[in-house]
Amino acid sequence: MTGSFTLAYVPGVTPGKWARVWEERLPETPLHLVQVTVAEAAAKVRAGEADAALLRLPGDREDLHAIPLYTEISVVVFPKDHEFAAADELSLEDLKPHVLWQPLDDALEWDSAPGQPPVERPETTADAIQIVAAGVGMLVVPQSLARLHHRKDLKYVPVSDAPQSRVALSFPIRDENPELIEHMIGIVRGRTVNSTRGPAPEPAKKQAPKQQQQRRSPAPRQQKQPAKRAKPRRGR
Repeated sequence: MTGSFTLAYVPGVTPGKWARVWEERLPETPLHLVQVTVAEAAAKVRAGEADAALLRLPGDREDLHAIPLYTEISVVVFPKDHEFAAADELSLEDLKPHVLWQPLDDALEWDSAPGQPPVERPETTADAIQIVAAGVGMLVVPQSLARLHHRKDLKYVPVSDAPQSRVALSFPIRDENPELIEHMIGIVRGRTVNSTRGPAPEPAKKQAPKQQQQRRSPAPRQQKQPAKRAKPRRGR
């Protein structure tokens, strides 16, 4: 299969393992990985700048399919010397007295603003991390984003009742390259190469029909008996 495939992905999502499987199964079809912001992921796919995207739900779903892949736990990020440093897990009730930043690219969907409302909303998660590192407020994010922006002076622990982020593979409803999309779906869902949506397995080689009769082994050679020596005739 020829051509190419462009897969966009948002921060925190790591498509490397799927890219390696793609390379093994479709070595003649290059896979291009493009990191995009949360805000532009869906638009890139709709505009045809990416064949598909790994993004976070619910997000922008207009004219797009979305196949959920996995759900991430949410964690709260705070300075390492904070009073919560000894905690293994927290709840939203624990965070209620504290300022919780909500960046404009927040990956979580909140029913109501958690904690104390901040004075302003940072542009990005990276900006919010910088503010938390300065000792002001906290930030609740999917665990992968906390790992992505990890700093030695910060710590994070799970928040038991916080909204969670679902990562999905999204592609156009009217897809122009359905065969490659099916390959990608099979890969991200962990299907084997012989599955119905994976690459078609190579046809099995026909085995030669078994011979009906076994070839007879040659009969063992019979050793020739030495010729009998004639008796000497007696003279008269």
